[in-house]
Amino acid sequence: MVTTNAGPATAPPPARAAGRFGLSPQAKGTVALVVTVLIWAAFALSARALSTSSLLPADAALLRFGVPLLVLAPALWRRRRRIAAVRPATALKIVCGAGVPFFLAAMYGSSLTSAAFVGSIVPGMVPLFVSALMVAAGKGLPRGTQAVGLALIAVGVVALVWRYVVPLNTQVLAGAGILLVASGLWALYTVGLKEVDLDPVGSIGLLCLPSFAVMALLVLTGLLPTGLASAAGSDIALFLVVQGLGVGLCAGLLYAYAIRSLGAERSSTVGSLSPVAVVLLAIPLLDESPTVAVLVGVPLITAGVALAGRRPRPRTHTQPEVPVHA
Repeated sequence: MVTTNAGPATAPPPARAAGRFGLSPQAKGTVALVVTVLIWAAFALSARALSTSSLLPADAALLRFGVPLLVLAPALWRRRRRIAAVRPATALKIVCGAGVPFFLAAMYGSSLTSAAFVGSIVPGMVPLFVSALMVAAGKGLPRGTQAVGLALIAVGVVALVWRYVVPLNTQVLAGAGILLVASGLWALYTVGLKEVDLDPVGSIGLLCLPSFAVMALLVLTGLLPTGLASAAGSDIALFLVVQGLGVGLCAGLLYAYAIRSLGAERSSTVGSLSPVAVVLLAIPLLDESPTVAVLVGVPLITAGVALAGRRPRPRTHTQPEVPVHA
């Protein structure tokens, strides 16, 4: 922001104090990403746990999209005109990228694989898909460490699934393919968040309103079964906290803030920590033992995402930025 004060004598000293003791927008965005990592790890674990839960995917989706709408209803009503004014192409990226198509793909893919696959493939492949979308939009090819990082991500995913090629395990390979689709959809959501002119609360409303409506319609028409009425209370409470409040509300707010603060490409580097967190947490919580493929593939994906998120230095000197107090 550019200060509009009339003269230097009226410039408030607290501005310098805020810079000394407060966090910069980049630092706040980074903190938001770290917290998002933990929530996404919980999402991957809960997605895997759904296969042994009394809840069905439709039930988890209703909690995922319904709870944020209930909590944010007054704020969303005040933003209704701005939400309705979003361009259809941008709205479609957000609704498809993190709405019903993504949720069902992530849930079904996780039922065929493991928590390590969910935590590695879905967030880990996002930088590669985001880069592909940027190239398609004419933003230029990745180079330097970015190109190396993207290559490492691809090699890591191959290492992760290779043991299921020989001998052939069609179930796991199909699950991995569905998780790749989910990752591509999330990349679309990441780019869409950067394009939309909404605050984080408005972004959640844009995502959850149509997603909840579509899911409710699928359940009411019988196209998707539901077991919510007979589900165990402990399962409902778990998914309400993790999916509804955690992923739907907190991660939605934090990730949208991080996108606006750091940009789509840098925010996608959150995947560099998520696979490791999921693998470590799955050992005590889901009794999953990491295989050799996981021990090889996850570090490669982690290193690749970290490198892919680094911006190459410009080859020519640019003019210095104008200070914010100018």
